[in-house]
Amino acid sequence: MKNFTHVRFEKIPVSFFLHKKTLTVTIILAIACAAAMLLSTSLGDMRIHPLDVMRTLFGGGTDEHRLVIQKLRLPRIIAAFLVGAALAVAGAILQGIIRNPLASPDIIGITSGASLAAVTFISYLAGTVSIVWLPVAAMAGAAVTSIVIYMLAWRKGVTAIRLVLIGIGINFLLGSITKVILVKNPIQTSSQAYIWLTGTVYGTDWSIVWMIVPWVAVFIPLAFVFARNVNVLQLGDDIAAGAGSAVQRQRFALLMISVALAGAAVSVGGAISFIGLIAPHMTRKLIGPSFGGVLPVSALIGGLIVVLSDTVARTAFLPYDIPVGVFTAGVGAPFFIYLLYRNRNS
Repeated sequence: MKNFTHVRFEKIPVSFFLHKKTLTVTIILAIACAAAMLLSTSLGDMRIHPLDVMRTLFGGGTDEHRLVIQKLRLPRIIAAFLVGAALAVAGAILQGIIRNPLASPDIIGITSGASLAAVTFISYLAGTVSIVWLPVAAMAGAAVTSIVIYMLAWRKGVTAIRLVLIGIGINFLLGSITKVILVKNPIQTSSQAYIWLTGTVYGTDWSIVWMIVPWVAVFIPLAFVFARNVNVLQLGDDIAAGAGSAVQRQRFALLMISVALAGAAVSVGGAISFIGLIAPHMTRKLIGPSFGGVLPVSALIGGLIVVLSDTVARTAFLPYDIPVGVFTAGVGAPFFIYLLYRNRNS
């Protein structure tokens, strides 16, 4: 037990052990995330010294700095971090319950369901229904898709491999329907939908940030509650059932947590790809497979990747603002090919 630190609260009956390596990596990543967000806040059309950023955040600074930082940049950066964290945790949950390293919300169809619902909303309802309902449409699409996948995969229970194969099929089907809608739409509507499908946090304000905060604040801690169940599920359905786990009920509950996080992230940031795939893999390389440690580290890595990608997208090609999904796909696609190659040879 020398590699663990015991954490105990006096006023509430909660105690647990933290692996020292996991704690160290978490602290380092938290510092890296704070530094990345500070750097991102200081960069842009108007460059602001990091010390001036700090002064502005603590109530000082000029009126111009306060406008740029508090109204324009900070909401976008916080939204980028929360979207990355939500997608990473959703991917970690899926990889845990499915026991497949290639599982993620954008590969097994959850993101495609949210995207189809959002594109349908933009194409047919945006002129008559307020755009503030777009996130609700995206979340509903993710939820309905996940339930359909689960029902189609059910055969006296749901096995991990059947869930993933059905999900991949649904992913391609929904992607095809989305493309048909885009082709039939006017060019202006299709352009707006294409930008959303690529993934972007452009134009984010505080109202959008507060829209995703409750989902992250509720469902990431809820995932921690089920962390022990995921560790058991990774041993296989038969062993988990023999150990007393309600396999199907726990798998469905965890799937719904993943759907909630992925739907919330997609509703705010669009179809940002590969974060749910690569962040959990990087986490396991750093700290190992224990799910209790994978969750917080994955959240920090996912948030860090999206913040850094959005910073490059926003500043590298001024005056153009490139969708952040372009850069996450540029990093994620080679990583996905590497995973496929490694699994072929394993």
